[in-house]
Amino acid sequence: MDNKRISDFIRGYAAEEDELLQRIRSECESAGVPLIRPETAMFLRTVTALVRPHLVLELGTAAGYSAICMAGSFEGIERIDTLEDWEPRYAIAEANIKEAGLTDRISLIKGDASETMKSLTGPYDMVFIDAAKGQYPDYLKEAMRLTAAGSVIIADNILMDGEIIESRYLVERRDRTIHKRIREFLDDITGDDRLVTSLIPVGDGITFSVRER
Repeated sequence: MDNKRISDFIRGYAAEEDELLQRIRSECESAGVPLIRPETAMFLRTVTALVRPHLVLELGTAAGYSAICMAGSFEGIERIDTLEDWEPRYAIAEANIKEAGLTDRISLIKGDASETMKSLTGPYDMVFIDAAKGQYPDYLKEAMRLTAAGSVIIADNILMDGEIIESRYLVERRDRTIHKRIREFLDDITGDDRLVTSLIPVGDGITFSVRER
């Protein structure tokens, strides 16, 4: 099975994005800025429309693309708190969110996600994790504190472009710590009896969890 051909096929059915989102994607791809894949964006929009969250937490703003996608998928979102710790990306996201006319609904917070989460209160209806992969287990602990029954937690890039299925000794040395931490995260999120979780091979892989209690 040719995964690239399948991805291209799925992307062919994605709704056409507005001019701003197209520009953000083009600029991010040119500059090497991390961005959710088109099929992941499709899934995120669908989940947002289904869950109809009022309060959303996003870890890893990057250029603001995914926050803008979520805000556009359900007008009932009262606020998206999105965390970004790298100044250049923060500035880009700030400009993009302003251009989208969403400064009243998207709250851009500068700071390390692990530390900043500790100052938040919630409860959030939906949490989207897409920040430093080595911190995923820590993010999950805080996400559980910041959510309640009925909340949804989504985490991106859990397949590491396929490397997650390999032994850590077959992974590039620089990626071994991330490999270990993502495996730890997967054990934690699937083993938590407060959550019902699925691993879904869309984009670079996501976990989709619904909190039962």
